[in-house]
This record gives sequence, C-alpha cells and structure tokens, in this order.
Amino acid sequence: MPKLTIDGKSVEVREGAFVLEAARKAGVDIPTLCHHEAVEPWGGCRLCMVDVTFDHWDGWYKCVAACLYPVAEGLIVKTRTERVMNVRKVVLDLLLARSPETPLIQKLAAEHGIKQTSFVPNDEPTDCILCGLCTRICDHLGISAISAVDRGIGREIAPPFHEPPPDCIGCLACAEICPTDHIKYKTNDFTREIWGKSFEMLRCSRCGKAHITVAQADFFAGRNGVPRSYFELCDECKRKEHADLFARLGGSP
Repeated sequence: MPKLTIDGKSVEVREGAFVLEAARKAGVDIPTLCHHEAVEPWGGCRLCMVDVTFDHWDGWYKCVAACLYPVAEGLIVKTRTERVMNVRKVVLDLLLARSPETPLIQKLAAEHGIKQTSFVPNDEPTDCILCGLCTRICDHLGISAISAVDRGIGREIAPPFHEPPPDCIGCLACAEICPTDHIKYKTNDFTREIWGKSFEMLRCSRCGKAHITVAQADFFAGRNGVPRSYFELCDECKRKEHADLFARLGGSP
C-alpha cells in the first residue's frame, strides 16, 4: 500500500486510489462539487485542486485535481497553500457569479472569504452549477436521457431539443445526486413528473405505497433479467418478508 503525506499527516491507502480518497482517510478536508462515489471521478469543478511534490523534485510543486491524481509512494500533498487557496477562490468567485442565490455556493464562497462575486452576476441566476453529476449518473445507469448542451454562458443540462426525454424512466437519480437541488420534480401515489414527462407510479402489492415508476420497473427488469414481479413489493415490505422468512427458518427444528 502506497504511503504518502498530506498536510503533514502520514497515510497509507490502497493501490490505485486517488489523492482525494487518501485525504479523506487522513481526515483532511478537500472541498468538491462534481465528485460522488457513485460515479467515476471527473475533475470538472476544479475545487479540489492541491499541490503535490516528491522529495526528489527539489521543492517544485505541481497543482493537480485531487480526485484524479493517483497516489504514489512518497507523494507529498499540500491542500492549503497560497496557490491552492487562490485557485479555489477564483472557482468559487465564478460560481457565485453564475449562481448568486444558491445556498451551497454562498456557503462555500463565504468559507473562502468571498461574500460577493467580483464578476458580473448572472442576469438569470440558476442553481445549476454544471457539475455534470446528473448526466454522469444517468449515463452510468445506461439511460442517457439528459446531457450538457450549448457552450459558454448558454451551456446547460437539458433533454434533447428541450422536449420530454423519451429515454427517461423517472428514477430521480439525477435529482437525488444534484448537490444544489436544481432538478425539480413532483411525485405522489399515482404519478411523478420530471423533465416535463409524466410517469405512472407502481404501488406495492402489499402495503399500497407507491415506490418506483412503472417505466423504472420495466427498464431494470428488462435489462438485468430480474423478474418483473420483484418490483411489486416496496423495499420496506421486501425487508419484512425476508425477516419473516429468516425468523421461520431459525425457529424450525
């Protein structure tokens, strides 16, 4: 296991890990916005930039994204150098200009001493910070219903042609992974609406609770070969059913 030093703390981490994982194991906080363990690292927000060096580099440091830079024996990481902090401040200053009313961005910016952006604030404030988590989780699930479109200040996350996406199954993975709660939806015991598309809800055959959409059940049953009947029960009722089964098996002679 490679052994490295992060802000003076020595830590061993698994082979193939990235600096961000090692830092978290060492208890060193590195801010991130586009990182989530459910998807592959992307390095899009650049908020996790750190300085790295080795003893044989004779004092030369390289600024890298912690979520993408692999650990190595003898690596020395500095997470709060003047250069690193300046990079983070620029990133947050730009994000605050794009999303001046977003609580998460306001909080992170304030933690770095930025109360107000030095750039021209967005005329149409948005909670979407273009972190890419929603599109990446959608692709990871094999759905690919949404994507980043356009360029520059007009860049946004949207379905094709801004129409209800035909491939969306209403699973809410995009909404749940979004760090700023930008992706809105409505759901009740009968229908769910997201991205301008309406879905019929599947109700648990035991308790009657709506737990997933019919489209979601059909998609995963068809892709993974899981019997469609598996989705007839909600997770809570499945747990109760398994608990009852184990209890019966344990109590039998």
